[in-house]
Amino acid sequence: MKGHYYKRDCKCQVEDCTCKWTFVVDNGINPKTGRRRQKSKGGFSTKHEAQMAAFAFLDEVKEGKSVVKKDIKFKDFIQDWLEYYIDRNAPKPGTIDNRLYSINKLMPFFAHLKLNDITEDIYQEALHTLKSQNLTRNTLEGIHTTGKMIFNFATSKKVIETNPTEQAYIRKDQKTIIEDDVEELPNFFERNELLMFLDTVNEKGLYMDEVIFTTLAYTGIRVGELVALQWKDIDFKKHTIRITKTYYNKKNNTRNYQLVPPKTLKSRRIVSVDEIVINALKKHKLEQEALIRHFGDRYSDYGYIFANFNRYPGYPVLIKLVETRMTRILKLGELNKGLTPHSLRHTHTSLLAQAGATLEEIMDRLGHYDEEVTRKVYLHFTTEVKRAACDKFSKLLQR
Repeated sequence: MKGHYYKRDCKCQVEDCTCKWTFVVDNGINPKTGRRRQKSKGGFSTKHEAQMAAFAFLDEVKEGKSVVKKDIKFKDFIQDWLEYYIDRNAPKPGTIDNRLYSINKLMPFFAHLKLNDITEDIYQEALHTLKSQNLTRNTLEGIHTTGKMIFNFATSKKVIETNPTEQAYIRKDQKTIIEDDVEELPNFFERNELLMFLDTVNEKGLYMDEVIFTTLAYTGIRVGELVALQWKDIDFKKHTIRITKTYYNKKNNTRNYQLVPPKTLKSRRIVSVDEIVINALKKHKLEQEALIRHFGDRYSDYGYIFANFNRYPGYPVLIKLVETRMTRILKLGELNKGLTPHSLRHTHTSLLAQAGATLEEIMDRLGHYDEEVTRKVYLHFTTEVKRAACDKFSKLLQR
């Protein structure tokens, strides 16, 4: 064993002085510098105690339990974990944002604590405090999931011996009896309201409004999927739209956008569309080709269907533009101002359910594997259909 023992800062020059002993031992080679790493620790009353502590440390190193890392604070360990997480999982930008959000929520509780000092009780108390902040259960579960991943990584790297998240839980709300138990449904258009909305679009819409909102209403695709569409995704002969990507732009910077995989594997799909959508797309294609000729070399032709036509012509439009355009139409049509482009997705679900489509067919069309809101909307309208059938039966037996 390479190393030595000495009395740090001792100036007594007397063999039996009361100064404390320190050990210094080699701890491998630093792979970045090629230099040897050393571990030192003091505070021992005798040289023998320092020797025993050094031997114990080297035994732990051999077993992969080096205590070198036990002094790492939570805030300093996070960057190591984040780099590992991104390198291993290649997550989408939105997923990384969710992890960073969770980390920021955990920081006030753990930032300056050493990882080894974070006990089960401390971690559990943090979850209880977050629960008291009226965060949604989904948000709390996301934070807890991130916490578990961080401490699992710390355990696997022998930074800590005990994982404080293993038995942790999110406290459930106490159930109460509700006299009128009515599930809250998301905002969406009724059939007549949707027709009024589309009529307003046709009468008072701006450039691209008709094709944007017709496509959203008749397909139920997500706005991010819409904005990412390119002409190569449209099959005019088969009347289909291919969904293979979605648009991500956290800072709403037109030029700095990303195309990322759809929300889930199920979201990669081919959607059959009506003649109305195909005709709207054909009309828009002719208008866009005229604009491209007008802009000439100033147009960056990446093949996007819904492309900018003012600043940075040819780049895909921002999702914010679709939201702003819808707000304008709702105001002009004196319709529910609480609706959003995503409401058209719920509207598509409700109308499909009323038309007799099965839940499986709707999920397949929308690119869901299992989505609670879609299921709620579907069950609401199928219940209405069943009630109508029951009423018809009752009327048939009336005397």
